[in-house]
Amino acid sequence: MTRVLLVDDDLELSAMLKEYLAQEGFEATTVADGEAGVTEALSGNYDIAVLDVMMPRLNGVDALRRIRQESRMPVLMLTARGDDVDRIVGLELGADDYVPKPCSPRELVARVRAILRRTTSPESASDVDELTVGPLRLWPARREAHWAGEPLTLTSTEFTLLEVLVGAAGHVVSKNTLSEKALGRPLARFDRSVDVHVSSLRHKLAPRDDGRSWIQTVRGQGYQFVRE
Repeated sequence: MTRVLLVDDDLELSAMLKEYLAQEGFEATTVADGEAGVTEALSGNYDIAVLDVMMPRLNGVDALRRIRQESRMPVLMLTARGDDVDRIVGLELGADDYVPKPCSPRELVARVRAILRRTTSPESASDVDELTVGPLRLWPARREAHWAGEPLTLTSTEFTLLEVLVGAAGHVVSKNTLSEKALGRPLARFDRSVDVHVSSLRHKLAPRDDGRSWIQTVRGQGYQFVRE
């Protein structure tokens, strides 16, 4: 059974989400503050963590920062609706996705499933065993990436985005396509999730010899991974 860690000080909401998750076949554990959330997340007992941003003792952003120092477990953030700052910071720190509060249990479960689908039984965007462009090598089935011969640490979402871009290297991929393939949902208006994940990828990939990023923005169209 898939194990979900819910970290939120809203006890009524946590109880409702826990009950709904159980009905959907998940085993959920709830904790009410960030400190306890970090301890539980790093225990190795969970498949995914759902972190609220606003919590006592340690907020969700700081909790995520500490989790990412030691673990690449999937993390879904709960953010206040319209709070773009916390949302972007969370994605920059390695959150796989976010759900704005208030959210319906059905929406939360859909996001959890979309993330776990990529992590536990990934549907590769490519039908090849290995993708290579420049210093980058990807093994889609193993969800493994190397840059210049060294392992590349990526979140599940970052890996899928990179796989889609490299699989179409030399061609533009729309933001909506990237959102659907990497986040499991159509691109919403004003949603900057794809942009933030691409920015994170750019920081993890050394620039080309000419100083340009390997991932180029094509204004009004999307992104393109540059061929050599």
